[in-house]
Amino acid sequence: MQKITTFLWFDDQAEQAATFYTSLFPDSRIVSVQRQGDAGPAFLVEFEAAGQRFLALNGGPQFKFNEAISLYVNCESQEEVDELWDKLTEGGEESQCGWLKDRWGLSWQIIPKQLHELLQHPDPATAQQVMKAMMGMQKIDIAGLQAAAGQ
Repeated sequence: MQKITTFLWFDDQAEQAATFYTSLFPDSRIVSVQRQGDAGPAFLVEFEAAGQRFLALNGGPQFKFNEAISLYVNCESQEEVDELWDKLTEGGEESQCGWLKDRWGLSWQIIPKQLHELLQHPDPATAQQVMKAMMGMQKIDIAGLQAAAGQ
């Protein structure tokens, strides 16, 4: 088991969320489900998403997710950004600069690797133009970032 594991508190949808998250990424699976009684609802779900281990608890309604913590996804292409954005915002909500909340209120950052590359441009003015373009986006658009960089 990895040394530090992200622990997610859900009201009563931990198993549904874990099943959904594992459907989004390769190298993902439900590892185990601890139930309340033999056939009762899930209490704790251990799962891997893209090889990263998570624990999801059905802990009740006392705590809600907020933007103070988010799951950051480093995407390889616009197609990956688009696919994850569409699936994660279904029943959720879009925010700014690549951030969104899924249907359970968990915050995600769906960020293409090209954003980092362009923000590290050797010309600070170009990097600033890229930052300005990103600040005006909800879902990150690689072509828009490249246009802001003059590419």
